[in-house]
Amino acid sequence: MVPEHVNPIEWHQAVGIARQSCARFFRDGGTARDAMRAFGAETGTADTKNAADWGKAVEAIALVLCARPEKRAA
Repeated sequence: MVPEHVNPIEWHQAVGIARQSCARFFRDGGTARDAMRAFGAETGTADTKNAADWGKAVEAIALVLCARPEKRAA
């Protein structure tokens, strides 16, 4: 499911990167929560509190990758 505010091509690429990253975490013995934490995805919300699901981790990481950069004060 592509969020409406994200370019579908960008989403497709972000999901691919997120899957590859999650596969590396899984291979190295990490959990989905570890993968989400590494990318700065919210791990304490109600949806992801028990994020043992790799599918949810992939979506959360893809959302982080597609997020617009925050403006910084000069």
